[in-house]
Amino acid sequence: MSAVASELAAPPASLVGRIGWHWKHNPKIELWIMWWAMVCFYQLFGVVFALMTRVMPPPAPWWDQARIVQWFNDNHYGLLWGFGIIFLVAGITASMNALIAYSMTRMSVSRAFSYIYVAIYSLATLPGMLLTAIFLTVGALRPDRDPAVISWLYDASFTAFVGTMGVFLIGTSVWMLAVLLDKNRVFPLWFAYLNICNLLTEIVVAPMWIFKEGPFAWNGIIAFWVDTLVFVVYTIAFITLLRRLIVREDFGDGPLPELEQRT
Repeated sequence: MSAVASELAAPPASLVGRIGWHWKHNPKIELWIMWWAMVCFYQLFGVVFALMTRVMPPPAPWWDQARIVQWFNDNHYGLLWGFGIIFLVAGITASMNALIAYSMTRMSVSRAFSYIYVAIYSLATLPGMLLTAIFLTVGALRPDRDPAVISWLYDASFTAFVGTMGVFLIGTSVWMLAVLLDKNRVFPLWFAYLNICNLLTEIVVAPMWIFKEGPFAWNGIIAFWVDTLVFVVYTIAFITLLRRLIVREDFGDGPLPELEQRT
């Protein structure tokens, strides 16, 4: 092996050197960037929505106007700073959708699946995250608004966050069908069945537009807690499987090599 080939075969020992080497020579660098962006986004999403803004778990839907106004006052700075971060990093969802769409292009199914998925989940970002951020930010910016308006913003934000799951259901169905029809076995069949579990939870949240208390309210055991548990398992599963895909990737158009065959 020549000296040049030997230099390209192994990255330097230092951290900065390894990063630079992979940036220049690793053919999978774009895939890894998108994968790490996905991991970082979900970590940040959890911190913002659960710890900073107190949106997860959601507060009660039966509160009166005075209690809702008090909730905005109690979480004023958390809402502003937390959703300010979300507005800055929301574009990362595009790279996440792109990586999942890329996985579909490695399947034996039509590329229409990947295009439909990107279109659906690009739209899903609005009701699933941004509308909630916009409504609650508007309420926090003007605490002196009419309590009736604050109450409306409160209702609109949490019904958008928990209840508008139609676009997610369609996107999950597209991914499920792609996995079931794929002959290249990019993802295992059990992941298709996990997609079914995820889309079923998005069906059972529909009654939260009606109920103010009980298991089907937006903070109920079924509409929120069971739904969230399934989504967390689902998210961990597809992040792990996408990492496995990148490790196995050989940039061919057939089945991916098995992990044990890779060095």
